Amino acid sequence: MSETADRYRKVAAGFTQRVEAVPDDAWDRPAPCEGWVARDVVRHLVDVAGFFRGGVTPEGPGVDDDPVGAWAAVRDATQAALDDPAVAEQEMETPMGTSTMSSMIARFGIADLLVHTWDLARATGQDETLDPDEVERVYEAMLPMDDRMRGSAFGPKVDVPDDADTQTKLIAFTGRTP
Repeated sequence: MSETADRYRKVAAGFTQRVEAVPDDAWDRPAPCEGWVARDVVRHLVDVAGFFRGGVTPEGPGVDDDPVGAWAAVRDATQAALDDPAVAEQEMETPMGTSTMSSMIARFGIADLLVHTWDLARATGQDETLDPDEVERVYEAMLPMDDRMRGSAFGPKVDVPDDADTQTKLIAFTGRTP
């Protein structure tokens, strides 16, 4: 197994835990992402899966009818692809140039999944604690890309005390109020 496959498995497990625990009446609760509800957090991760797979979105149920099943289908297909070096390391054209699925998920997909785990937890009143190792890694990787990320992926940073823990800093860095 590759490091990216292992990291994805770990972060996806955290998101899966939150998805499976959403009460039926909570899917339409507002999420931290402006204009989104909890179901839209899952929809985003299902929709963006095609970006990391060369434009191919895995088959599965629709998010409106079955958000748990839709996420499970994408998670399983993505994990299977990452676990297969021939698929994970195949080069493809992306908006950022030639890359591999593994590289794209390591650079962007895991961070997206990690932060949206917090979003779903916040929207549905669940435990917001994220994997501390991944939080540290993602936060440190995002810092140098600050200017490029504003406006396209994130809104303005939210101010937090200098002595805030790294998860709080990460969430605030992504424009969310911790």
